[in-house]
Amino acid sequence: MLEYLIFLTNVLQCLEEQGKSKHDLSRDSGVSVSFISDLTTGQGNPSLKVMAKIAAALDVPLAFLLERCDLPPGAQELLAEHKPLSSVPQGFQRVSLVLTDYQAFVARKWAQDARKMMHR
Repeated sequence: MLEYLIFLTNVLQCLEEQGKSKHDLSRDSGVSVSFISDLTTGQGNPSLKVMAKIAAALDVPLAFLLERCDLPPGAQELLAEHKPLSSVPQGFQRVSLVLTDYQAFVARKWAQDARKMMHR
């Protein structure tokens, strides 16, 4: 069940961070609005194919939606109750990129610096 909470939390986070609605996600993914609604309220059981469509519509790798999220304790439950939260403060953005080894090294350093700034 934790994996499903992580998936739905990350989907809701992406929607909030990208300024998209469930209707936008439905249109972009080809998954019905009612099923998207079930998913984001913890009532759906998506197949791998549906999760891949959602990831593509959000322009993020599927693995990103299945990774552990970085919200504070208790936030997943709030998201499951339809209260959008963002783990990224105003002025910051979460991105997913394909980079060269050196670029990835630099980006990881930037990410460390950004995390320090966010936790001040």
